[in-house]
Amino acid sequence: MTLALLDSASLYFRSFHALPESMTAPDGTPVNAVRGFTDTLARIVTDRRPTRLVACLDADWRPRFRTDLLPSYKAHRVADAAANAEEVPDTLTPQVPIILEVLQAFGFATAEADGYEADDVIGALTAREKTDPVEVITGDRDLFQLVRTEPTPASVVYVGKGWAKAEVLGPPEIAERYGVPVDGAGQAYADMAVLRGDPSDGLPGVAGIGEKTAAKLITQFGSLDGLIAAATAGSKDVPQKTRQRLAEAEDYLRAAPTVVKVAADAPVSLSGSDAVPASPADPDRVLELAERWNLGSSATRLVKALTANAR
Repeated sequence: MTLALLDSASLYFRSFHALPESMTAPDGTPVNAVRGFTDTLARIVTDRRPTRLVACLDADWRPRFRTDLLPSYKAHRVADAAANAEEVPDTLTPQVPIILEVLQAFGFATAEADGYEADDVIGALTAREKTDPVEVITGDRDLFQLVRTEPTPASVVYVGKGWAKAEVLGPPEIAERYGVPVDGAGQAYADMAVLRGDPSDGLPGVAGIGEKTAAKLITQFGSLDGLIAAATAGSKDVPQKTRQRLAEAEDYLRAAPTVVKVAADAPVSLSGSDAVPASPADPDRVLELAERWNLGSSATRLVKALTANAR
């Protein structure tokens, strides 16, 4: 029994960039992201064999509660500052509704939370889960913060290098990779990420503190709060230069934890049951979509994956 939580946008963005736009429907609409996402879904069902699955969605990719604290958050990705619209390739945008139609026709649950990102949805569903192990499937390192051992194990199936090179990362793997303690590895990763920053998300981090130094400091002081408290108290265990850098970044450090950490209390709503279907919920609709959008073997593979998984 396993609950799979899909970082849907991460997966379809990767599918879009991995497959050629020459994959089109009869009307000429590119369907490379749709086919790649559908194939990935089939691989997840076949390789990971989850009993429950939720495709998590962004209701707001750049929530106000984050940008109010840190205006630089994802600012470089904004296509229209007035509309706060994310810069998405023109040929990907029309494919997203098709992906949602495919999910619905097959009977997969989707989930979102008004005013929150998919990361928050995944974090909230992970926090809620008290019965089954959780596997978060993503190409985004931000979700490494969710690994845990209790009350049920939670790991990340990281597909940043493609499904063929997917890595299953739990607390021991995150601890080994980043040099943080195994106990509380998820929380330690989030604290380290605050210090290190992430230019791809508009997080400046603390000047002069890179990943290795950040991990060492979090390990030494137990948490970001522990480090800041020691630095503020003038502890000799915190080098003078580090104390100075932390002091200079005081405003950033006050805001960043809320920006970096998932909102585990996000008000998530699910479209329906998260049980992995044994067969398509609406076979006729699946056939119609497959024909209309030239999904061909991708749709067939997902049908076969569901049948095999149900045995």
